[in-house]
Amino acid sequence: MRVAVVSDIHANLHALEAVLGSIDDDSPDALWCLGDLVGYGPQPNACCAAVEQRADLCLIGNHDLAVLGRLNLEDFAPDAAESARWTQSVLEPEHRAFMEPLEPQASAGDVELYHASARDPVWEYLLTPLSAFASFAETGARILLVGHSHVALAFALAEDRLETSITPGGTELDLAEGRWILNPGSVGQPRDGDPRAAYLILDLDGQRAEYRRVEYPVERTQEEIRELGLPEALAERLAHGI
Repeated sequence: MRVAVVSDIHANLHALEAVLGSIDDDSPDALWCLGDLVGYGPQPNACCAAVEQRADLCLIGNHDLAVLGRLNLEDFAPDAAESARWTQSVLEPEHRAFMEPLEPQASAGDVELYHASARDPVWEYLLTPLSAFASFAETGARILLVGHSHVALAFALAEDRLETSITPGGTELDLAEGRWILNPGSVGQPRDGDPRAAYLILDLDGQRAEYRRVEYPVERTQEEIRELGLPEALAERLAHGI
């Protein structure tokens, strides 16, 4: 079974469409989404509709929860909170209804999925060896998929030795040995210095992972953010992948 894994779309429709087009070329058996469909970006309704139509499994992220009113916006950075308030004002009822029952964690066979981490599925940024060890300790699953940090990376644990890998587009990993935490990176707002949209192909039969990056018209998303009067920083950062 081959699965396309996406995360952190953040209402960036142009990035999502580019990724879905690339995924169609890969012809995977399923599509899994690790959450944060909305927040930051200008097209929350269209992104929710596309994910609902295409994803076989979808989690909810912290920005999604905030837009639904289930997290306090005071816990978010000012630009994120402003975007969430705007999203609340435009989110259509059917897309709210789609997100309402979603959870920040799930399992699919031998794979466990978390928006953030196994220790804290909503909030923890899993970026350090210490946080990776903590997530491995929370579960016996061999493969964990996480999002939230917007950084494409991998942690491998074998015989109590942990290795951390930054995984640029084109990286291929052999998953046959040890345990793994894989972050596909962000579709709509990468923060690893590469502005291209990110996703992951997970081959469960072949025990391999392939990290993919896709060009998309960043300037169109920037124009839409500015036209709506959303914070300028949300537009500017897209060009730099930060």
